[in-house]
Amino acid sequence: MYKKLLLSSLIIGVTLTASAQVTLDSCRHMALRNNKQMGIEQLKIEQASYQRKQAQAAYKPSIDFAGTYMHMGRNVSLVDIDNITPTQFLNPATGNYDFVIDAASGIGVSIEGSKVNAVTQKVKDALTFDTHNIFAAGILVTQPIYMGGKIKALNQITKYAEEIAQLLHDRKAEDVIYGVDQAYWLVVSLKAKEKLAESYLQLVTNLDNDVKKMLEQGVTTRAVLLSVDVKVNEANVALTKVRNGLVLSRMALAQLCGEPLDEPMILADEGRTDLDVGLYPTHIDMAQVYDRRNDFNALELGVKVFDEKAKVARSEMLPTVAAVGSVFASNPHVYNGFKKEFGFNYVIGAMVKIPIWHWGGLSNKYKAALVDAKIKRLEMEEAKEKIELQVTQANFKYQEAYKTYEMTKANLAQADENLRVAQLAFREGMSTSDEVLTAQTAWLKAHSEKIDAEIDVMMCDVYLSKVTGRMNY
Repeated sequence: MYKKLLLSSLIIGVTLTASAQVTLDSCRHMALRNNKQMGIEQLKIEQASYQRKQAQAAYKPSIDFAGTYMHMGRNVSLVDIDNITPTQFLNPATGNYDFVIDAASGIGVSIEGSKVNAVTQKVKDALTFDTHNIFAAGILVTQPIYMGGKIKALNQITKYAEEIAQLLHDRKAEDVIYGVDQAYWLVVSLKAKEKLAESYLQLVTNLDNDVKKMLEQGVTTRAVLLSVDVKVNEANVALTKVRNGLVLSRMALAQLCGEPLDEPMILADEGRTDLDVGLYPTHIDMAQVYDRRNDFNALELGVKVFDEKAKVARSEMLPTVAAVGSVFASNPHVYNGFKKEFGFNYVIGAMVKIPIWHWGGLSNKYKAALVDAKIKRLEMEEAKEKIELQVTQANFKYQEAYKTYEMTKANLAQADENLRVAQLAFREGMSTSDEVLTAQTAWLKAHSEKIDAEIDVMMCDVYLSKVTGRMNY
């Protein structure tokens, strides 16, 4: 039973250790998911999508409601009381002109001045309306018919802007991945150097023990022992520095991945002695590079955006036509004697605007927009040249790093053999401790250079894939 429990514990421990290891792809995904800048770029894509939908809405009719209330200090009167005079009629019976004809008898009746004033006041009151409180409301419908091409150009601009936002999002993702790869391979490098420092410390410690035994036997001097002790101390200091750097590099990688800094990330490539280093072809098709580069594609779309902006400027010099319709109401009722009630009406029409003369303002605005488009084209051509130079330099650096890696492998084999011979000669009494220390130092340098060259090839490969647009994530 004890053996079964022990075996189960070992299996569980191995499973947990394997599951705790983090691959490079896992680090990339965590970084892309938790990076704040990636979140900002994603929001910019969402914003560009809303702007594109906003531009599409310009094709459809717009419906607006407007309402107003006004309080007026005085009422509206259609007549002036001083200009109101009673109507005179010819009286056949008397042959005179009277002011009023009696409705019952049809006989003209003369009215005194005070009565004339009373009648006049009644006419004044009848033609005066209560307009102290005025309410008005209406619904306006506007349908663009021809806007000089502005609506179509704005729709194209927002479409290109959304595509540019997506390209910049992908470009930012490549930058994040490149930073994660740098941090990842730095941890792998420092972990390998930690093992190397431990091995070197073991070598000088073994030599120190051998020299101590020789000193006890009287076949060496204390000065030799002190020189070896110095190397032991240097090896301990170097190991401490490597371990501290490893801890800090793990924290930096955890921060990029959005993981807690106090939980060390164990990487899947830490225990590997040889990484998958391969040589890629030296020839690179620049036409394919331009097609794959997100930033260059964004520049091409930027040129198209400025071409459309020139069309927007040109549209201001062209006629515009729109159909309008409105249903509105007012209180007092202006169509029925200003009664205190709502009166309704509608209007249907068309609106045409034709620019005639603006002292060259509109044409100069259009010419300035054309110049902006030309500037963007020149910037794109300049970026094209810089990209070609960047790719050439990255490819050259990668080829150089790979050659350096091949040489370090050859130097490593020679350093291992020199160390073996020096140790054997020292045990046989045919060499001194200084010669062994020299061989150990050369061995340490060769292994360290091999680790650096190996990581440098990996980083050059990542950078080359980034500048050529073939980075996969």
